[in-house]
Amino acid sequence: TVSSPERILYEGEADIVTLPGAQGSFSILPRHAPMVSLLEAGVVRFVTAGEEHTLPLKEGFAEVHDNEVVVCIEE
Repeated sequence: TVSSPERILYEGEADIVTLPGAQGSFSILPRHAPMVSLLEAGVVRFVTAGEEHTLPLKEGFAEVHDNEVVVCIEE
């Protein structure tokens, strides 16, 4: 799930999610270990059904747990 304070931007399955972390870009694959990360300005990238999608962000955070990625961003 990718959401902002105003709306949900994406909710669904993804094969891979790439995020602009505070320590550098990183990718999340299925069964990733639990984690929380601050996000810096950049682009959220995710692939679903073989198609890449992008969402720009100013800042935010991501939480990974139980095979789910929750990303809260400032657009």
